[in-house]
Amino acid sequence: MKNRYANRDLSLLDFNRRVLDEAADPSTPLLERLNFLAICSNNLDEFYRTRFAGLERVAIEKNGNPTKDLEEELLFEQVNESMAKLQKSIGTLYEEIRAELAGKGIEIVDETKLSDEQQEFVRKFFHDKVRPALMPVFLDKIRDTGFIRDKATYLVARLSGTGKKLEPADILLEVPVAELSRFLVLPQTGKSKTRQVMLLDDVIRFGLPGLLNLTAYTQVEAYSIKINRDAEIEIDDEPGADYLKTVRKSLSKRQSGQFVRLVHDRNMPPDLLQQLVKALKIQDVGILKSGEKYNNFKDFMGFPRSVASETMSFEPLPQLPCKALTPGKRILDIVRERDVLLHYPYQSFDHIIDLLMQASIDRNVKAIKMTIYRAAKNSRIIAALMNAARNGKKVTVYIELRASFDEEANINWAQKMEDEGIKIVYHLPGDLKVHSKLILIRRREKEEMVDYAAIGTGNPNESTSKFYADEHLLTADNRLTADVAKIFKLIASKKKRKAKPFFESLIVSPYETRSTFMQLIDREIEHANAGRPSGMIVKLNNLVDRKIIDKMYEASQNGVEIRCIIRGMSCMVPGVHGQSENITAVRIVDRFLEHARIIWFCNGGNDEIYIGSSDWMGRNFDGRIEVCTPVFDRPLREELKKMLEIQLADNVKARLLDGEPVAGKKSDKKVRSQYDIHEFLRKENQGK
Repeated sequence: MKNRYANRDLSLLDFNRRVLDEAADPSTPLLERLNFLAICSNNLDEFYRTRFAGLERVAIEKNGNPTKDLEEELLFEQVNESMAKLQKSIGTLYEEIRAELAGKGIEIVDETKLSDEQQEFVRKFFHDKVRPALMPVFLDKIRDTGFIRDKATYLVARLSGTGKKLEPADILLEVPVAELSRFLVLPQTGKSKTRQVMLLDDVIRFGLPGLLNLTAYTQVEAYSIKINRDAEIEIDDEPGADYLKTVRKSLSKRQSGQFVRLVHDRNMPPDLLQQLVKALKIQDVGILKSGEKYNNFKDFMGFPRSVASETMSFEPLPQLPCKALTPGKRILDIVRERDVLLHYPYQSFDHIIDLLMQASIDRNVKAIKMTIYRAAKNSRIIAALMNAARNGKKVTVYIELRASFDEEANINWAQKMEDEGIKIVYHLPGDLKVHSKLILIRRREKEEMVDYAAIGTGNPNESTSKFYADEHLLTADNRLTADVAKIFKLIASKKKRKAKPFFESLIVSPYETRSTFMQLIDREIEHANAGRPSGMIVKLNNLVDRKIIDKMYEASQNGVEIRCIIRGMSCMVPGVHGQSENITAVRIVDRFLEHARIIWFCNGGNDEIYIGSSDWMGRNFDGRIEVCTPVFDRPLREELKKMLEIQLADNVKARLLDGEPVAGKKSDKKVRSQYDIHEFLRKENQGK
């Protein structure tokens, strides 16, 4: 019999294997295949920086030393084996895609394939642009490794010459992708229509003999390495501490986190690798991973599309209008009459920006409150909030300073907003992380104050909204807005963890999310046992919490059909006789990142549907302020249910959690859910 629960880390790696499948799929446009390759490479970096490093820490804390028990050893072996296969597949797929690009007239060339004209071009580019950005360090002079940046690409180079007294020089230098593109488009030669692209790594290899006027060195060997550090940071929650200062200090420690992986070119000479290990003071050689000539593929997200034809990218999917939002009419006036549901990226996130901009200049709007977890680099959302403050609105923002890897950006945004007169609610010692996606706008209308709310499944971020599939509910329904107002008061409270608030309609973590959804599952069990219609559709990023998984198993055993769409980790094991035979689960990976959390309950035929920010994980249930909202409007519920049904019918990009294709007949109509949802919404918004 299968295990009752799947391992979360192996499940996460299964998701990354699914991402890599898109890079391997010949039907995926070539540049998009490169992009999926880059996404997988970046995800593996994140896995090592967070999950793998965490597994190592747990083992050490548990045993007092790095020795693991048998179960942990088996898990480490499985994780390492899976990671090694993924890393090898990335290298193999890169060479396949590179060959296919060459067949389409785009060649990725190295320093050995340059014409005389191109050599002169590269030599000048190296001298003018690259050389000033290079800071080589001799391996035998390294005393402190704090300068080595996580996830960066480095070259380990050995310079040698023919002189009798000339000692080889082993140096380490960072490939400066922070200052320069990883890719250099070469000038076309002669009448050839072939476009050639050179990696910055190879530009450096080409220019190394003349680096620092070390002209006596005539022979150069340079090998790529990539290092991952433990990204976990501990933030001191001591009472009375300057929290901004504390977070900044903690962030500085991330850069000096211990090395957890070093991927190196497998062709690096053993003695040079040994010199590198010694220089970096690496004690555990188990972190050394053999790789390829190029190991940092995350930069391929920025591969120059100017050299390619349109057919090498996804066909455009134009953003659709929302028929409920009439152009020229204030959004608040529309929402006063009915709820509005926005679907990203099928529809434009500009509606939310317009909502805030309109509110910022509406004389009757008195206050705006908002939570921010991750903001865009040049956030028009924050610009609109600043504009509201300049126009005399009372603006209050909770910006989460502990949003992983966005801490520094959020600190900077918080200070900029404070400078504009916006009240920033800062984290207090021992506080809960705020992950909910909320906006509250208070407006005077005649003799009363009316509240409007926006409740989302994803961050209010105009950049990620272009490729994250999310939902945003706009409402003036007092059953919801009154609860949102309570949440903002709760966020400002010093006793969030000890509070026992009551919410009329919203489901709020850490107070009631797990228990409420378990009660709703119990209700489906009651319906099934009474012979009434029952069933659930569960769409999440991650399903890990064992208590709620056990409740899902119980529902399955009582005849409740549960259909799941789980993008990432899932510890639930579907389709096991006597345990979960009435549960099915698929994973969908396509051009957009499935990010929305949507839960549908049949409820005896009187269906209910919820959307929100919370996955079904311990941290989302117990350690964060998360919000799920019911969708009261029946046409909107039907629209969401139809979108879920389209995804459950996907037989092109959907896979079972173990990666196997979804079973179906050859005669079945092809359903590619993201494209079919776009078409469904196009017809809906045209009223057809």
